[in-house]
Amino acid sequence: MGKITGWAAITLCLIGMGTAQAAMSKPAAEKDSGCITCHQGIESIRDEASPMMAMIKAIGSTHGDAEGCVVCHGGNPQASDAKSAHQGSPDSLKQAKGAQTFYPDPGAMDINKFTCAMSGCHQGYPDRLEKALMNTEAGKIQGNLHTFAIPEVQNYQVPWGNYDVKDGDGPVPSVGTPEYKAYMKDMIEAHQDQFPSELKQIPNPTVAEIEKDPKLAGITYQRQQCQRCHVTVKGREKRGDYRGQGCSSCHIPYGNEGIYQGGDKTIDKKEKGHLLVHQIQATRKSKVHAGDVTYSGIPVETCNSCHNRGKRIGVTYQGLMEFPYGSPVNEDGNKQPKLHTKKYLFISDDLHHQIKSRPENPKGGLLCQDCHTTIDMHGDGNIFGTTLAQVEIECEDCHGTPKQYPWELPMGYGEEFGKTLDAKGRGLSDAPLTETLQFATLYPKKDGYLKTTRGNPFGNVVKDGRKVIMHSATGNDFQVPLLKQLSEDHAWKSPNAKVAMEKVTKHSESLECYACHASWVPQCYGCHVKADYSKDKNGKQKHDTDWVASGTARNADGSTAESPLGVKGIQSPGKISETRSYLRWEEPVLGINGEGRVTPLMPGCQVVYTVIDSKGETIALNVIGTSEDERKELGQERAPLSIDMAPVQPHSAQRKARTCESCHNNPKAMGYGISGGVFQTRYPEDIVEDLIDQKTGQVIPSTFKVQIPKIKALDFDWSTIIKDGQQVQTVGTHWPLSRALPESMRKAMDRTGLCMGCHREMSNAELWDKVSTPGSVTDNQHIEVMNKLLKAYAEQMSKK
Repeated sequence: MGKITGWAAITLCLIGMGTAQAAMSKPAAEKDSGCITCHQGIESIRDEASPMMAMIKAIGSTHGDAEGCVVCHGGNPQASDAKSAHQGSPDSLKQAKGAQTFYPDPGAMDINKFTCAMSGCHQGYPDRLEKALMNTEAGKIQGNLHTFAIPEVQNYQVPWGNYDVKDGDGPVPSVGTPEYKAYMKDMIEAHQDQFPSELKQIPNPTVAEIEKDPKLAGITYQRQQCQRCHVTVKGREKRGDYRGQGCSSCHIPYGNEGIYQGGDKTIDKKEKGHLLVHQIQATRKSKVHAGDVTYSGIPVETCNSCHNRGKRIGVTYQGLMEFPYGSPVNEDGNKQPKLHTKKYLFISDDLHHQIKSRPENPKGGLLCQDCHTTIDMHGDGNIFGTTLAQVEIECEDCHGTPKQYPWELPMGYGEEFGKTLDAKGRGLSDAPLTETLQFATLYPKKDGYLKTTRGNPFGNVVKDGRKVIMHSATGNDFQVPLLKQLSEDHAWKSPNAKVAMEKVTKHSESLECYACHASWVPQCYGCHVKADYSKDKNGKQKHDTDWVASGTARNADGSTAESPLGVKGIQSPGKISETRSYLRWEEPVLGINGEGRVTPLMPGCQVVYTVIDSKGETIALNVIGTSEDERKELGQERAPLSIDMAPVQPHSAQRKARTCESCHNNPKAMGYGISGGVFQTRYPEDIVEDLIDQKTGQVIPSTFKVQIPKIKALDFDWSTIIKDGQQVQTVGTHWPLSRALPESMRKAMDRTGLCMGCHREMSNAELWDKVSTPGSVTDNQHIEVMNKLLKAYAEQMSKK
């Protein structure tokens, strides 16, 4: 008999003591004592028959609570009134948990180590999560404040997070295979700036300090606007943004409307801000029952309570891009309701999300967790300075390349960082990670589990003969297309695919898969930020919620200053407002990412800021910082502006990839700006629209207003990253290899104007009459003509 771990070992032990079966004797709704005296009808946190529920009830029974509520929530189930019940714990439980209180959200940070990670449960997860990006947001802080040209975050430095945190056990991860741990130890040694060993809490400058140095207003912007999504706080009480804290941020379902639809009579069914049902959502085996719907896995919209801003990868995965209009109107004649405080346009969802459109898979697509691993989400015990530092997966991990199956690829493929890889194939794994064995759904290994590029097994992706099967947490199973198999079987869908994927080898060697397959990217150009420290109409200092300060003010029960419903949290001076220049979605700009591969870019933090001081005076107007460090690194005369065109995996992959022309015949794609940067060239000057003397350019009326104020530093369109051969704005703030496409690459790929190779001869009537036919020809006819020319030329050359 194999080794028994996790829930199985604990449950067998409890059953042996005769407590588990007794605890499972009645469903929660039938109990009439303890917590259920008031909370009649509440859902059991897990299925009644699950080992986890058996363990919870068994432990609860030993503390006078047959339903086990006290195991996670603390409190006193023997109390005679609600106030007393929610104040303390039975003496034996106080000692076990090391705390004396009631926990409204047992998953909250600082509390989850006593609840989720109690002995035999999810130990190690709270420590990992505390250091992971979902809590520190270190990369977001560094990238945004780089745009404000704040010195401490220049040159790839990552000094700040939401809270003080230190990695006390060194660079070797606390979880993962030996191969993964060795890989990460080497990676951290090579990229120490991207893996800081310590973070200090982001500072909080005074208004006086900001008035002396207006760029410090970027920190107000950061703390009030950008930091509401980290898991210590509960976040904004807006449609689509309702969620729990800590572990509950992801593992407890909240609907977009924030309405409870369970059976607990103490929860107001009309009040917004409540969980959907009192159940845990996790892997395939964890079933959630919400009304008439039973589901498993963590829905995409749970992730989007946070991933709707910044790089917007969550809403993009669903095919949504924000836009200002809110059309079309609904049956009430109103515009669409705001979601995440925005209105949306549907473009096209990611192909992994739209699998439901395939006849063979009518039930739906993949969840975020189907690709992203426990380390991607919870971290590995190290501190990460960027997303790329923490995320361990690449497209090729499942799909391979036209020349190699996934298990034939070396570790590190897809994130080479400019180095040559060992040619040895990574192989398959015989077992999933220990964390998968203990807590997740275990799938048969068949021929073996596929591995991430860093050497960890995917517990849900297996090789089965000539097939690779992905087991989705939804309960669906999908066959993964393998590029080498398509090549060997001559099964490409079109000649274009065969050429692009198989014959042009530089594509797979130098490009991210999504450089072509992500044919749209949300592009929010120009982020105009105003920080106003003046007084309001009542003479009081303008202010707003400081999410970092609110998360720092933690109570013994796990709540933070802003987490109770209706509470705005700790306020800090200043009021932020922001708007944009314009939106686009089509044909994203290309550049080089931190791994050294060609990738789509999107406007990251293209901040131009204005600051109003405490007296109501403008002390900074439409300012853009510059990056002297980047000028030196690039070896050019011009210092790029600090506004950022960020490398991104946009999560908008389509089956039909970008056309050849959309890159090779497109100035925007190469970095020269929309239509080569010929538009929007008057940013450096005030634009007046009134009666104008066209001869002199003088404004005729003596009373007039500037229609479009100038942005003095911006002498190019926001979409331009290359002007006069120099990089004019930042491309990525986190990794040294990220930059615009180099000149040699741009010259090699630029095929603009090739039509004139033939059509310039239209002026030669005698020649043109010999090769042309009356009327127009189709694209395919054009292609066939050029193919004939190529073959004729080849035949001619062979005769020489």
